[in-house]
Amino acid sequence: MELKIQNITKRYRDKTAVDDVSITLTPGVWGLLGANGAGKTTLMRILCDGVEIGTLGAAYREKLGYLPQEFGFYPEFTVQDYLEYMATLKGLPRTEAARQIDALLERVSLTEVRRKKILKLSGGMKRRVGIAQALLNDPEFLILDEPTAGLDPGERVRFRNLLSEFAQERIVLISTHIVSDVEYIAAENAVMKAGKIIAKDTTEGLVKRIEGKVWQGNIPTETLSRWEHRLRVVNLRNEPDGTVTLRYLADAPQLPDSISAQPRLEDLYLWLFPEEMEEAK
Repeated sequence: MELKIQNITKRYRDKTAVDDVSITLTPGVWGLLGANGAGKTTLMRILCDGVEIGTLGAAYREKLGYLPQEFGFYPEFTVQDYLEYMATLKGLPRTEAARQIDALLERVSLTEVRRKKILKLSGGMKRRVGIAQALLNDPEFLILDEPTAGLDPGERVRFRNLLSEFAQERIVLISTHIVSDVEYIAAENAVMKAGKIIAKDTTEGLVKRIEGKVWQGNIPTETLSRWEHRLRVVNLRNEPDGTVTLRYLADAPQLPDSISAQPRLEDLYLWLFPEEMEEAK
């Protein structure tokens, strides 16, 4: 089983949002990484809505699960109402739908609020409702756009574990700019920038591209402001002795006595998208 994406382009009046994208996805978890505005959401909408649904019929509903950044629901819908409604749209028989809803509500920890209106739920709970609806039809292809937005750290861990289990013999594509969501569960990652796929590899393969560009050094606290403006700082840690340890990106060491640090996927992401570091400053 594979999902082939071939030469997809989407242009608006003054912008090319997706620029001749081609990639073949195989079973497992795939990360689609990129800054906001890179074209990730547009590509995912094309994958989900750009198919000639009439030629696939019921097979379309059976194959695809999709969680957009924002999903709509009627204000009066409870969690149960919404999932039953989505199960009907996906063509699930009533008995199977009831079984799936019960199981998924348990897995995403929403059983106790199943009769509560979605409108009254927290942002994290609403996101979990969206995750449940995407999994209702046990799809072969699961496409998730920023799925962990609003989830707390514990919920994110449970969600990643759920996806790892689900991805056996299935294709799961996660679009995100939160690198930790895919760093440890993605079989491969594609990096998207300005509408193009600029890199595709395993996490280990991508990280190798930034070897020798990640450094760690220690500075006096009073010099922090000056160095923060000069360096591409990934993170910092206050030390008990009143100094600060900086992790930063550079072609060569910039701080006295800097040592080379083991690169991570987050380092590569920030190397490729320096504008996000500038926004953080």
